Amino acid sequence: MTTIVFVNIHGKDGLSEVELPEAANHEHLFTVLAKLGVEVDQETFIFIDEEEEPLDRTKPGPLPSIKRGSHIHVSKCRKVQATVHYLEKTKDHTFAPGARVKKVKAWAVDKFKLDQHDAAEHVLQLCGSTDRPPTDTRLNKLTQPGICTVCFDLVPEKRVEG
Repeated sequence: MTTIVFVNIHGKDGLSEVELPEAANHEHLFTVLAKLGVEVDQETFIFIDEEEEPLDRTKPGPLPSIKRGSHIHVSKCRKVQATVHYLEKTKDHTFAPGARVKKVKAWAVDKFKLDQHDAAEHVLQLCGSTDRPPTDTRLNKLTQPGICTVCFDLVPEKRVEG
């Protein structure tokens, strides 16, 4: 039996749907990545779903927690440094490349000590833009290859004037 998983390659748009054996090991994964044109070297990190740590290539054997629909993230970033501005305050934290915008927002809400009402009325917006990525967007989609940082402003979702 095989399992369908999705591969997200840092710097490339879209996802690649691939099949892996149910008991996939590192060799199976590297073969699939090679077919996608990915050269895995010491500066390439592979994350499964939203795991905080990359796949340990020194421990061959079965891959951990691969299930149907899993997302495999191939990145040159071991971590993504997220900076969040709120009013006159700024906070920084590192996240795995597969972490979603909603995780950054939850972290920021906690760090800036927003109550639930204020948190619900605020969204993350990319610094210097009006782009408000959906909460399920993964951080590696918001960074450029080789640049492992992303900057957000925590802003009101709607401004009511009057």
